[in-house]
Amino acid sequence: MKILVSGSGVAGAVLAHFLGRAGADVTVVERAPGLRTGGQPIDIRGAALTVAESMGVLEEVRALRTTPRGMSMVDRDGNELMRDTEATISGGRIDGPDIEIMRGDLVSVLATASPARRVYGDSIATLTEDGEVTFEGGGRDRYDYIIGADGLHSRVRALAFGPEPRYIHHLGQYISVFTTDNFLGLDHWQTWFNEGDAGGVAFSDRDRAKMIVNLGFESAPIAYDHRDVEQQKRLIEERCGRLWEAPRLIEAMWKADDFSFGPIAQVRMDRWSTGRVALVGDAGYCASPLSGQGTSLAMVGAYVLAEELLAGPEGAGERYERRMRPFVAANQALATENPGGPAPMESVQRAANAISLG
Repeated sequence: MKILVSGSGVAGAVLAHFLGRAGADVTVVERAPGLRTGGQPIDIRGAALTVAESMGVLEEVRALRTTPRGMSMVDRDGNELMRDTEATISGGRIDGPDIEIMRGDLVSVLATASPARRVYGDSIATLTEDGEVTFEGGGRDRYDYIIGADGLHSRVRALAFGPEPRYIHHLGQYISVFTTDNFLGLDHWQTWFNEGDAGGVAFSDRDRAKMIVNLGFESAPIAYDHRDVEQQKRLIEERCGRLWEAPRLIEAMWKADDFSFGPIAQVRMDRWSTGRVALVGDAGYCASPLSGQGTSLAMVGAYVLAEELLAGPEGAGERYERRMRPFVAANQALATENPGGPAPMESVQRAANAISLG
């Protein structure tokens, strides 16, 4: 099979691995000029651990796991309101079986393990259900299958299924992430803070010289350009200016070259495939960071889609959807189970194992 994967993130890399390992001719096209290795801690849980083991990367991933000592929450003046050395909001129990890892570390490991031709700095311009594709860079080709693994603002989804607003369900928040020098002196620690409808977290990990910061706010949907970084930074400055350490954090944000921003939202669709086109990961069923399961959904979805494509392209989309629908529903439900806070860990573990990959 000749397969085009749009997007070189987690879902795209896992799909390329399993298809390429089976002998498929896989090309990964990515709009960015290189592998996107920024981001925050993400979690690999339940069935996704089985996927990592099947790829042969489980031990490598485990060796790169974050090593937090705990977390605290402070008020606007920096007074500590609570502290926990057994669990963190982002990753659950510190001594648990799940793997929390920096997104950039995971993407690098998965890309190395994925045999595929990669084309950076280009993207799909047009496509047809019978597999013909033209590229922004001027190329043209035909594929047996085209996979959209290109995230919340999926170009493949827009071309094959229609405008984005049909599928994006806003959950009332926006969030940003960036890296800066560790001027707070954090030592394998997370510090959370909020003021009114804005809040954030700062944390350090293996490289104590660096600090990752999330800043965000509650809001109804905002009209903004998801490619205009300066506009997005202005939004954060306007909404988060009264937070703890805001002057220094905002100054660091403006200097950061790895800043990203987006809505806390879910993608909900009646179908993820049409003709020779299919969606995987956030492009088809983003669960939002509130679920804590976006990475695991992407890994499991890519594994299942690869299995079904290799079993025979005819009907692969329908079989993929049949297997994944209950798993996606269980994991998307985590985002709204406990408004204002994370879902109980018992619910997370139940959803993380709500599919059999045997």
